[in-house]
Amino acid sequence: MAGKQSRFLSAHFAMRGTIVRGMPCAMAVVLAAAALPVRAQVGIAASPVDLSGSWVSPLTQDALERVPGPVPGDWTGMPLNAGGQALAQSYDAAMLAEPERVCQFYNQWHYIDGAFSLRIWPIVTGPTDGIRAWRVESIEDVGGMTIWMDGRPQPSKYARHELGAFSTGHWVGNMLVAYTTDMKPSEMRRNGAIMSDEATLTTNFMPQGDNMLTVVMVLQDPIYLTQPYIYVRSYNKSIRPVPTNWGPCIVNDEGTPEGVVPFYLPGKNPIIGQMMHFYHIPDYAADGGADTMYPQFRDRLKDQFLKLYPTFPKQCTDAQYCAYGPTPPSPPPPPRPQAKSTTE
Repeated sequence: MAGKQSRFLSAHFAMRGTIVRGMPCAMAVVLAAAALPVRAQVGIAASPVDLSGSWVSPLTQDALERVPGPVPGDWTGMPLNAGGQALAQSYDAAMLAEPERVCQFYNQWHYIDGAFSLRIWPIVTGPTDGIRAWRVESIEDVGGMTIWMDGRPQPSKYARHELGAFSTGHWVGNMLVAYTTDMKPSEMRRNGAIMSDEATLTTNFMPQGDNMLTVVMVLQDPIYLTQPYIYVRSYNKSIRPVPTNWGPCIVNDEGTPEGVVPFYLPGKNPIIGQMMHFYHIPDYAADGGADTMYPQFRDRLKDQFLKLYPTFPKQCTDAQYCAYGPTPPSPPPPPRPQAKSTTE
């Protein structure tokens, strides 16, 4: 397994298409499904649709978020509480280069937050080939998900949290609803917002015909969130299999010496304020919180934004965040050498 930081850049060249981040028309159905109790199913129930296959995650929307990662210090739209905000602000990306973290895996939330595709297949059992579970896999550093459909009980609260966590599923019409617990702590957003090991995840797999799959994830964390955090993503059916067999992770030197733990003390993180610098979003919005999730929050920002607008630079001046803007003109070609005359 290669280092974390290089893989997100390479993913940009491997995937294309469209990502859907918001689907207001589906939210009521999703939240109602998330509120349903997870009932144990007796025996192996038949599946109303076939989810199996390779599903490609397109990148024509949210490219900056999916590939190089979100802007440092941008937690707008995340229902973080004070503890979640303090933890996010202490984050230093150099901690990913600690030898102890080079082979640290992401949990199941990264299916929706990352830039990679999915492969889904059934686990069958018995003489009737009943589907006992659905297996979901992605890139090599994301924990797999086995969605058990046979009604097996929840592990003990004292059980070790495995990389694959624990998921049970049931059907609501043609929508597969999976409920995941026992996840390992991981990033909610790849700029320092962290979820705890008490977080739970409700994943809704909604087929849209034969060639599109919409996935809605509802994350709840009693430690760092005040409300559910919802993310929507769409996948296209791929004729090429998504690879899920990867070699072992190899610890390598990525620049942080052993024994060093990079982090920032409160108020000492130099990246705080970048949202105001690049996008003119004030700190009280970039810090997140439940109120920043809703459209009404824009009214709070509008007057301040319009007042300061005449002072904003009208051209992007930072190469990193201008990468997806207009392509600069190419330099003129060098002059061609004059051909020598063959006549006297």
